[in-house]
Amino acid sequence: MTADLKLGINVGYWQRHPEDRTDTVLAAERLGYDSVFTAEAYGSDAFTPLAWYAARTSTIKLGTAVAQLSARTPAATAMHALTLDALSGGRVILGVGASGPQVVEGWYGVPFPKPLARTREYLDIMRQVWRREKPVTSEGPHYPLPFPGGAGLGKPLKPIVHPVRPEIPVYLGAEGPKNVALAAEITQGWLPLFVDPEQVETLFGASLAGRPEGFEIAATVTTIVTDDVASALEFAKIPLAFYIGGMGAKNRNFHLDLIGRLGYAEQAARVQELFLAGRRDEAIKAVPDGLADAISLLGPIGRIRERLALWRDSPVTTLLVAGVQDEPTLRAIRDLV
Repeated sequence: MTADLKLGINVGYWQRHPEDRTDTVLAAERLGYDSVFTAEAYGSDAFTPLAWYAARTSTIKLGTAVAQLSARTPAATAMHALTLDALSGGRVILGVGASGPQVVEGWYGVPFPKPLARTREYLDIMRQVWRREKPVTSEGPHYPLPFPGGAGLGKPLKPIVHPVRPEIPVYLGAEGPKNVALAAEITQGWLPLFVDPEQVETLFGASLAGRPEGFEIAATVTTIVTDDVASALEFAKIPLAFYIGGMGAKNRNFHLDLIGRLGYAEQAARVQELFLAGRRDEAIKAVPDGLADAISLLGPIGRIRERLALWRDSPVTTLLVAGVQDEPTLRAIRDLV
């Protein structure tokens, strides 16, 4: 059970057009929300909007959920994080994740294999950069430093800048049990997607067993405050259909696998089938109501109050509210928590 459930917001990535959520972020800060998280897929990046919000705020923590490992070398991500951390006064939470083979190989043009081993190497290099104890080197096969080929002139280096913090918190975006166990072993937090609070212990209790004291679980939760529960359910199904059907290959989709572990394998397969056939409206309708409701906070404020009890009784430490932009609703949710 979570003693004190913290609140944050997740403003995600841009959808089709640029989206400036400064007003929402400022409202969240005024109301005492703990953090704001941005995201990236294959459009807007996670760091630039976060720097924009950092310049306009003073206390709210600044997180990425998640920065994709293959988008940048470990040193480049470490540079982004230490720069933003310095400019913001030490407010960065660096959420990273492996993404999936479609995006990694189709968008970034690099190989996807062995994401767990790559993640270990990646984090080791970033922490060497931030600690600045010695020139950064790595003997790993994925990110060798100095690079063993090319001109043959590679030299181990330390960052010119002295980071304001030698340990920037790293959270890992993970959906499978092995990746969650890796998060508990080598990071300060886990960024789960599509969380049913009643199943966290059942599905991931063993993976989280070795987590250190203070380990954070920051779950993004679609939140819609309305008297029309049916409409809210339909809206909450849209991203589910997209991730089940389109954010992964037909035979390798980590989101599909997760929904299966939540108990909806047959329904998820049907959603994917419809989505890949171009029947997206049908795919959305095929998402089970029970699934959309379990992983979201939907309905009038009284219903959300009741549903919040499930989150308080779960291992989740931070609720990242997604979909709410106006201050009155953010205040109403804060008052519940």
